[in-house]
Amino acid sequence: MPEEKQRGLYRGLTHYGDIEFSRYLRRSFARSMGYSGDELNRPVIGIADAGSGFNNCHRHFPELIEAVKRGVTAAGALPIVFPTISLGEPFLHPTSMMFRNLMSMDVEEMVRAQPMDAVVLVGGCDKTVPAQLMGAFSAGRPAIQLVGGPMMTGRYEGERLGACTDCRRHWSNFRGGDLSVDQIEEIEGQLATTAGTCAVMGTASTMACIVEALGMMLPKSATIPAVHADRLRAAEATGRQAVWLAGQGLTPDRIVSEKSIENALRVLLAIGGSTNALIHLTAMAGRLGIAVGPRQLNELSETTPVLVNLKPTGTHYMEDLHAAGGLPAVMRQIKDLLHLDCPTVTGRTLGEELERGKPWFDKNVVRERSDPVRDKGGLLALFGSLAPNGALIKCAAADERLFEHEGRAVVFDTLEDMAERLDSPDLDVHPDDVLVLRNAGPVAAAMPESGYIPIPAKLARQGVRDMLRISDARMSGTAYGTVVLHISPEAGLGGPLALVRNGDRIRLSVSAQRLDLLVDEDELARRRAEFDSRARQPLRGYAWLYHKHVLQAEHGCDFDFLRQAGVGGEQAPPGA
Repeated sequence: MPEEKQRGLYRGLTHYGDIEFSRYLRRSFARSMGYSGDELNRPVIGIADAGSGFNNCHRHFPELIEAVKRGVTAAGALPIVFPTISLGEPFLHPTSMMFRNLMSMDVEEMVRAQPMDAVVLVGGCDKTVPAQLMGAFSAGRPAIQLVGGPMMTGRYEGERLGACTDCRRHWSNFRGGDLSVDQIEEIEGQLATTAGTCAVMGTASTMACIVEALGMMLPKSATIPAVHADRLRAAEATGRQAVWLAGQGLTPDRIVSEKSIENALRVLLAIGGSTNALIHLTAMAGRLGIAVGPRQLNELSETTPVLVNLKPTGTHYMEDLHAAGGLPAVMRQIKDLLHLDCPTVTGRTLGEELERGKPWFDKNVVRERSDPVRDKGGLLALFGSLAPNGALIKCAAADERLFEHEGRAVVFDTLEDMAERLDSPDLDVHPDDVLVLRNAGPVAAAMPESGYIPIPAKLARQGVRDMLRISDARMSGTAYGTVVLHISPEAGLGGPLALVRNGDRIRLSVSAQRLDLLVDEDELARRRAEFDSRARQPLRGYAWLYHKHVLQAEHGCDFDFLRQAGVGGEQAPPGA
C-alpha cells in the first residue's frame, strides 16, 4: 500500500479482509461525525483526555483540550480527542498506584490501535502523567505531554494554604489538640480552591518537572498554574508542536535516553521532589530498556544540591516557582551537571532551550549554587539488613536530628492493624521508638501512600511532631518527616521487614546509607522458618493480574511483561 494511504485516518486499518473496503468504511463512518473530505485527508493528532468527574485536578480539561485542538488545527492537522482511564488520587480504593499500570496499558493500546500520527497526552494528577508516558513509550508513536498545572493557594486567617502539605500540617495539629473541629473544617474549605494539581512540590508537580527535564514537554510549561492564561497558550503551542512531531516522525525513543534520564534524576534531586517520582521514572525508563538504580541516585545526590525552596521541603508554592523563572531557572543553576546535548520535543537540544530563556530568577525561591537549601540531593537510597534491595528517605523533608538514630520497633502488621491500634491509649510507644508498618508493599497492598504513619495520638498531644517511621509503603510527595519508604523486598514476599518484632532495635544511618535490624542471624532464621505471607492472591480480574505480575519498588512497580527485556525485574511468587 502506498505510504500516504497508511497515514492519518488510514493508519492501522480495521481487518475486514479487504483493505480498500476498510478505507471506504472508515471514511463513511468518519463522515457521520461531520468531517469533510479535506479534513479526513489531514494528519491526525490524537488527544488523550484523562478528565473525569472523579478527578478534581482535571476539572479544567475541557477548556485546556479546546486550546490543544486550536493549535492542532492551526498547524494543518485534524485533532481527535479520545478518553482514557483517569486516576484521581483521593478517589480510588485501595490506592491509585494499583491502577497506574492499567492506565498505561489503556494509553498504549489506544494510541497503537487508533489512527493517529502523534498524540498529545493531557494529564496531571499524580499517577496519570507516568501512566501516559509509560504507555506512549511502549506504543512508539510521536508524543508530547501537556500537564494541567498546579492549583493556586488559598487563605486562612492571613496564612497561605496549599494542598496538600498544609493539609497534613493542620491535620497533625488537629490530632494534637491544637485546632478545634470548627477550625479544621474551615481550613478544609481553603486548602484546594482552584482547578489543578497540588500547590506544592508533590508528586504531580515533581513529575511535571521531570517530564520537562526529559525533553517530552514544552520548556517552562511544567510550572504554569492551572488557572493562568499561559496554561491555555501552552496547550495551543503543544497542539502545534504535536503536528511538527508527526511530520518528523520523532518518537519518544529518539528523545529519551540514558543521558536524559540522568538529567531527570538531577532535576528530581535539585527540586527536592517526591519519593514517588523515582518509582515512576524507573518504570518509564524500563519501557525503553533503560535501567535506573538506587545506587545511581546516591551517586548523583552527592553532587546535586537542593535549590528549590518549596513546600514540603521549604516555604514557597508552585505558583511562586513559576513566577521565579520556572524549571529552566533551576536547570540553569546546574547546567554543568546536565547533558545539554539531549534532544527535546521542540527539535532543539536542552542546552539550546536554556540559552533561549530569560536568565533572571527569584533567588528567594530558586537558590544559587553558592546558597543551596541543602548541599546534597533531597532523596537518598538506603541499604542494609532490613532493606537488602533498597529503601528511600526524603532527607530534604526529614529531621536531621534523626539521621543517626537507633530505637525500639513498634510494629503494625497491616494497614488495618495500624488503624485499629495507633491511637489507643494502651499503645506502648515513646518518642524515640521506630514506628514500623509492613504488608503495605506492591504485592500485599498495592503500595498505598500510608508510609507517612501518623504520630500516635498520645504522643501528638504531648507535642511530638516527628518520629522515625519505616515501611514497605509509599508516601505522598506532599508529606514530610523522617520517613523511610519502599523497603524491598517487601514483607509480603518474605523480606526482612516481615521478621521484625515489637521491641527489636532498628538503626538508621543516613551518613552510612544504611537501615539495619539489630537481631542476630540465628533468631532471624527461626523467625523466617515461621513466616506466613499475608499477600493472598485475588481470584479474578485486574486484581489477579496485578498481584501476579507487579514488580518491586526498585523496578518501578511495573508489570514484568511490560518492561523491555534486559532491564531486570523477575518477579518472585508471594511467600518465596
